[in-house]
Amino acid sequence: MRYMLSYDFMETMRNTNQWLGATAQAIGAYPAFSMMPNPAMEWMRAWGEVTERTFQRMVVKPDWGIPSFTAEDGKDHLVSIDTVVPGDFGDLIHINVTGRKPRSRKVLLVAPMSGHYATLLRSTVISLLPDCEVYITDWHNARDIPVSAGKFDVEDYTLYLVDYMRHLGPDSHVIAVCQPAPLTLAATAYLAEEDPKAQPRSLTLIGGPIDPDATPTEVTDFGRRVTMGQLEETMIQRVGFKYPGVGRMVYPGLLQLASFMSMNAEKHSKAFQDQISNAARGEAGDHDKHNKFYDEYLAVMDMTAEFYLSTVDRIFKRCEIAKNIFTVNGKQVDIGKITTVAVKTVEGANDDISAPGQCVAALDLCTGLPDDKKASHVEPGAGHYGIFAGKSWRNNIRPLVLEFIDANSPPTPTKKAANKNKAA
Repeated sequence: MRYMLSYDFMETMRNTNQWLGATAQAIGAYPAFSMMPNPAMEWMRAWGEVTERTFQRMVVKPDWGIPSFTAEDGKDHLVSIDTVVPGDFGDLIHINVTGRKPRSRKVLLVAPMSGHYATLLRSTVISLLPDCEVYITDWHNARDIPVSAGKFDVEDYTLYLVDYMRHLGPDSHVIAVCQPAPLTLAATAYLAEEDPKAQPRSLTLIGGPIDPDATPTEVTDFGRRVTMGQLEETMIQRVGFKYPGVGRMVYPGLLQLASFMSMNAEKHSKAFQDQISNAARGEAGDHDKHNKFYDEYLAVMDMTAEFYLSTVDRIFKRCEIAKNIFTVNGKQVDIGKITTVAVKTVEGANDDISAPGQCVAALDLCTGLPDDKKASHVEPGAGHYGIFAGKSWRNNIRPLVLEFIDANSPPTPTKKAANKNKAA
């Protein structure tokens, strides 16, 4: 019960700060104060505006915000978010550009389940839409999943990916970003042995901890510094009465957000101070650079306790993927069974979360794959976020990934020229 109380306490603190911000904003913007201008009141309003928005965004699932897309015909086509494979813990969704001729490249984008929603990859999705039919994993917030839905750990996650790959069929291409890279590799190996005809044509792994020990970072080395008992005692809480998942054991998104922020506390603190100054001067807006970034960054979701704990234990502590001893339902998944799926790894030279060396380790594990189906790329100057969003992704990495997809796709059939001499 104390875990439920601590969960509700965190939510109470978040709600209180949101209320304080809204109150300060209302008082600072009170019309009567404009009769006697005082900079202090303007600063109070600005502080309240930024504070209220900050704490409110923590419990809101962001919208995809892709209302339309201009296709090659020069027309704006509406974009619909279609669920194609529903599930208790996540859905496979299709970012469907209505009225457009289907693209030949069918891409499954595997989004991280690491505290943020799949919309974190919004810019990645938008960049792929002109050239691909984009499908993406939309993981659900654990606090909204009833206890009756059962457990969800790394093995369940892997089997979800297997189902998605089967649904999309053998002409698909998979791109896994960050956290899901090891489990996506395992899901591909699982299919290689259990259902070879359902394997994708290519697998691109971006900034994932395939072998966390290859080049440890503060993030990947965290599991070494604490015991599983300490993690369970300090990080796991029980969802409170406010949500449908009441009673479910989770790793709260607010705790994950706190750890994210603490890694670059000085940078985040300065960003919010600058935003308050901008708001006080009337230079802040709903779609300015700060709000566009933090509206997404602050929106966090809870993970099931079993998924979080099994990830730390099996992926980071025991390194089951790196040692090729990962099991699903008691059966070992042999990564060496991958013999036809082309595999490419992408790393950022300045990645301080999953450093260079951790992801490229996947290629050594694919012992059954010929060298001409392996590729790797290290992006100079790119950090973790830059390798799937921003300039590094748009200008350098995305073209390389599309080129890799095309190189491992069947040749496009060409139409035979009409025989003009043929008798009518």
